[in-house]
Amino acid sequence: MAEIIQRDGTWAFDGDTLRITPGLHRSVPLLRRTYGEISVPLAAVSGVFLEAARGHGRLRLRLREGADPLLQATGGRLPDAADPYRLTVDAGRTGAAEYVAEEIRRALFLDRVPHGPAEAYLLPGPPVPVSVRTSDGTVSFDGTRIRIDWADTSERVKRVTGPRIITMGDLVRVEWLPSTRHEDGSLRFVTRETVLSKLPPDKDPYALDLWGSARRDLLTALVAAAVTARLPHPSTRTATANGELLARAASVPPPACDHHDVLLRRLRELGRLHRDGVLTDEEFARTKAVVLRGF
Repeated sequence: MAEIIQRDGTWAFDGDTLRITPGLHRSVPLLRRTYGEISVPLAAVSGVFLEAARGHGRLRLRLREGADPLLQATGGRLPDAADPYRLTVDAGRTGAAEYVAEEIRRALFLDRVPHGPAEAYLLPGPPVPVSVRTSDGTVSFDGTRIRIDWADTSERVKRVTGPRIITMGDLVRVEWLPSTRHEDGSLRFVTRETVLSKLPPDKDPYALDLWGSARRDLLTALVAAAVTARLPHPSTRTATANGELLARAASVPPPACDHHDVLLRRLRELGRLHRDGVLTDEEFARTKAVVLRGF
């Protein structure tokens, strides 16, 4: 067991799983203390680093893309202090921190853990039910539906509609932005009906406008993550999109009069998709062959 215990929290690695426990000190952000202990399987880890800082060190865990619904939902926008995969290390304990990091690196090498994107979530995300009260209202998620109860300070256009209930079957995606010194944050639930909506968060009855306590509003990231964990994984959406592109590129050819021009356009389109990384080498070669055969 490789372990380091700090005021900021504890990391304990047993060769298969890294248990991250936030510290109880008031300096530890509310988001990390509310989320609680996180068990990170080795298969979800991409790397670990010990960074030097003024008067202390900092351990950082890097996860594989698509492995964690919290990171997927927040898109790298969590403030550093609220990042649960970061640990502040006292200056006198950097040796112990490096030992933990080296043990994780050795296990990654021996187990040959891939560095590429994960094809499914390897962490479960925040447990449900989860509920957060904000200045714009209270959002709750029980695993199957989302409920928003508006606050007295919400815009009238929201309050007159009453509580908003959204089922997972109606949901397309979740959009989360933290508040900053210069701009309000938001938590928006995009449904099949509102996917083209351009309403600002303060007027959108499917969104919470986060303009109050930044410390408490950050907790909405846990709701976003819990919902994201129950939506189709990004790899599924990418595979579907690529399938549609392949089908469209290899579709039935047009009349003979403009075969040549259409053939060139389709080959150029395929080349562009290949250069942009949308199509793999294998997909490009296979689809190009189908298109040429069709003409």
